[in-house]
Amino acid sequence: MSLSRLLENRNFLGFLFMLPAAALLLVFLTYPLGLGTWLGFTDAKIGRAGVWVGLENYIYLFGDQVARLSLFNTVFYTAVATTVKFALGLWLALLLNKNLPFKSFIRAVILLPYIVPTALSALAFWWIYDTQFSIVSWGLVRLGLIDHYIDFLGDPWLARASVIVANIWRGIPFVAICLLAGLQTISPSYYEAAVLDGATPWQMFRYITLPLLTPIIAVVMTFSILFTFTDFQLIYVLTRGGPLNATHLMATLSFQRAIPGGALGEGAALATAMVPFLLAAILFSYFGLQRRAWQQ
Repeated sequence: MSLSRLLENRNFLGFLFMLPAAALLLVFLTYPLGLGTWLGFTDAKIGRAGVWVGLENYIYLFGDQVARLSLFNTVFYTAVATTVKFALGLWLALLLNKNLPFKSFIRAVILLPYIVPTALSALAFWWIYDTQFSIVSWGLVRLGLIDHYIDFLGDPWLARASVIVANIWRGIPFVAICLLAGLQTISPSYYEAAVLDGATPWQMFRYITLPLLTPIIAVVMTFSILFTFTDFQLIYVLTRGGPLNATHLMATLSFQRAIPGGALGEGAALATAMVPFLLAAILFSYFGLQRRAWQQ
């Protein structure tokens, strides 16, 4: 009798239904995060447990030129890619929200870059950027705009721009589809009333679309920043951090130091150092966007 009463209790049922998800998070998120944090305070190597060294790994990384460069690369990569993805994704969402012919087919095509595995996308861009077989360089040479093939992945700043373009191409569909879903929740009556009042398209976007879309923007920007900041596959397949560590992000450098390099403690410390930046991005999205007073 007591068990049947418990099963009728909404709070108990909610707790019961959350247990599988909580167990998965505990095993695959909490435990690895805790272990990585612990290893960051040790001098653990592959095959050796290591001893507690306190902040020694973090002090070393603070003075390490390559680690500081990876921090710059990560912030630059995230800021540029996220900004461009949001701008193009919003424009694409506004375009797809109109009555276009073959709208369903266009939406399906736009999703392709996002659903293709990252490693395959990276391999495709690797061929596009190849110094001998690049279709971009071939086209520009045939048009007479350049006289030699461009070494996209051989120059530090060209390599940074190249991986950012690849990330933008892959990330735009996620932003566009999420914002499109938000746009379709806005009642058309708002726009009809605005048209009757003589509002211009810009005024309707500024005073109707943007405020009502702000909660969705906050969520989309949070996930976009998190995905971009922790990007690994795209960089590792395309450049492996080269040339001259110009495209090393904190995630790729952490892997390189910990697994091929064998310094588990140093790699874990570098990975743990990413957490404050990710928390700052989440807090900015929540307090800076979702809770804007003008949204009311």
